[in-house]
Amino acid sequence: MLILAFDTATDVATCALVADGEPLGERTSTATTLLAEVDSLLREHGRTPGELDALVVGTGPGSFTSTRIGLAIARGLALALEIPVAGVSTLEALAAGAPGAVPVIDARRGEVFVPGPGVTKPDAISVALGTMCIGDGARRHRVVLEERGCVIPPDDDVRHRPRARFHAALATGFGPAGAIEPIYVRAPDAVPRT
Repeated sequence: MLILAFDTATDVATCALVADGEPLGERTSTATTLLAEVDSLLREHGRTPGELDALVVGTGPGSFTSTRIGLAIARGLALALEIPVAGVSTLEALAAGAPGAVPVIDARRGEVFVPGPGVTKPDAISVALGTMCIGDGARRHRVVLEERGCVIPPDDDVRHRPRARFHAALATGFGPAGAIEPIYVRAPDAVPRT
């Protein structure tokens, strides 16, 4: 089974091509350049979109706009290629890349998304002394988390990225693209006019 997996929920988008459970390649980009990276990844491995059997997309939580970009790309590709999709939590994929670590995603507004999923202030995270925290929220709030006794890997450590290979490994329940729902945790900032 050839799977294309990607996640755009954080400040770094990732995509991976996985064949029968084995990663063929993985790339990082931004949400706005994801399709170009997917195209390059497929070409690099001599594959075409028509050979894909399924898609896996990161469902957040993370940036509202970036998460929506990833879901829109997944829906468009799935419909065009007539293949199923599975959604995987960005927090779960981060955790899979660093067993025993606590994934912490930047939620902006001085808050972070944590497993649950939930949203909290960094100084309210309850973890044991010496617990490793990973993710863009751990990098951004390093000082506060280290004061609480957390261990944060260096900023360039790969464990801070929700690598798409882990999305593919965690995926279950493939189905129609329209069934995949984002994990927002909180309401968007924008509100309809009345």
